[in-house]
Amino acid sequence: MPSVQTHDERRKNDAVKVFYDEAQLRHTPQFFLQRGVVRPNFEVPTRATALLEGVRSLGLEPESPPGVPDVALGTVHTHAYLAFLQRAAAEWAALPGAGPEAVPNLHPSPEMLAQGAQPGATILGQLGYYTADTACPIGPHTWQSARAAAACALAAAEAIAGGAAASGRHAYALCRPPGHHAYPARAGGHCYLNNAALAAQRLRDRGAARVAVLDIDSHHGNGTQGAFYDRGDVLTVSLHGDPAGYYPWYVGTASERGIGPGEGRNLNLPLPRGTADAAWLEALRTALDALTRFGPEALVLSLGFDASEHEPLGFLAVTNEGFSRAAEAIAAFGRPTAIIQEGGYNVDALPGLVAGVLPAFL
Repeated sequence: MPSVQTHDERRKNDAVKVFYDEAQLRHTPQFFLQRGVVRPNFEVPTRATALLEGVRSLGLEPESPPGVPDVALGTVHTHAYLAFLQRAAAEWAALPGAGPEAVPNLHPSPEMLAQGAQPGATILGQLGYYTADTACPIGPHTWQSARAAAACALAAAEAIAGGAAASGRHAYALCRPPGHHAYPARAGGHCYLNNAALAAQRLRDRGAARVAVLDIDSHHGNGTQGAFYDRGDVLTVSLHGDPAGYYPWYVGTASERGIGPGEGRNLNLPLPRGTADAAWLEALRTALDALTRFGPEALVLSLGFDASEHEPLGFLAVTNEGFSRAAEAIAAFGRPTAIIQEGGYNVDALPGLVAGVLPAFL
């Protein structure tokens, strides 16, 4: 006689798979430069524990992801950049009079790059070359935590891969540090490895002919855009604060549509300061219309909570209800979804925010 599942067993089988690694807590960045003042960094380990609290309030228990080999990271990031991340902290610490974290004091300008600028042989030159800003200090455990976050993203992609178009499965990667500002060879904006791009590439490698990345973080997903800007097989869509007055400042405009085979495969929906639920959700509808036209077999959702009205460095003003409604609309799109955690820096607000989003995917 077939066994009969209990209610709890059915709930467990239907639940969103969650991936989390405690190694993500070891990265403890201190340096943050804001308007000429050095202040404590917002990307703190308690972000992860707050998100974990919200996940567990739903009765979901995370799994530890399997280890991630270098070859998997190399599907998005260059070998030279990965080698830099692995050795940067130790080489920095060996400098006479070095501070506790590696922070650059010079980045190659466009003029230098046009003349063939290279990273050089010392950590001082490499640090400026491989970072976009000073918001990604590298400490003794940065590489370990970034790699653990990437492992969570890859595990989430793997969980929904393989004939997933009709299965409706979803997975949540509790990633910290975040990733969507990291380019294939450059860190930036608290991000070192691009977790969402790695997840999207894993889904392509596992057989999905078309994959879409939908980024609802308050900041433009410039690194993800950069990773796929000349490709036609991955659609990148980002709704975010207008870069005319908000990080990352130089990219994220509506005119950026992709190049070569990627022409028309990038959509930016920049929003003015103070945008609240109604206009934000309208932009999301535009994004979902674009996804429908593209017809992806799987979706990567870059889930940032820094669009919240409670965000300490806020630009947008989305309520908890707005996030829940967004989650319902995205889940109704009906594609297997790897949900990759990005920003959100109000630690007190994070448990309620994630607990309000994940039920739409159960």
